Amino acid sequence: MVFLPDLVSSYQTLIGDLFNYRLDGVALSLSLKYEKASDVKRLVNEIVDSLDLFHIVPQFVYCCRSRGSKSRGTVARIHGLSRIWQDVLLRPPAYVIEVISERYDRLGEEEKEKTLIHELLHIPTGFSGGFRPHKGYIDRKRIEKLHQGLLEKRLLVHNEM
Repeated sequence: MVFLPDLVSSYQTLIGDLFNYRLDGVALSLSLKYEKASDVKRLVNEIVDSLDLFHIVPQFVYCCRSRGSKSRGTVARIHGLSRIWQDVLLRPPAYVIEVISERYDRLGEEEKEKTLIHELLHIPTGFSGGFRPHKGYIDRKRIEKLHQGLLEKRLLVHNEM
């Protein structure tokens, strides 16, 4: 029997290895570079908690910042650990939110928050490693409403202090 803390530890080791591409002890030279993004992770955790997104398991949502992306107009994207990878690696469902440094870092705080809300909306209620599409669910109106809820929750917490 495998305990959840053991799974979390194993998974964090696996994800940590993903951030350090190595082949026979030699770092690979890739034009796209990834690094952990603890500032993004803190904001994701706050959003999940403040908006009561109970279906999202924060310890299995990882955040990274990429540099050198050639994509045009993409500020952030979400990646899921699909079912086949979960079964083969004996890992629970997980997601990685990647922010594109060249665009995300230039945004104001509110736009960063809205971007992360958008990415979190792609996570289905089953937290299965799959994705929710834009059509019929993710739109500017929903993002604005959730962002307003985030701001109200912050104000409420601030006033209680």
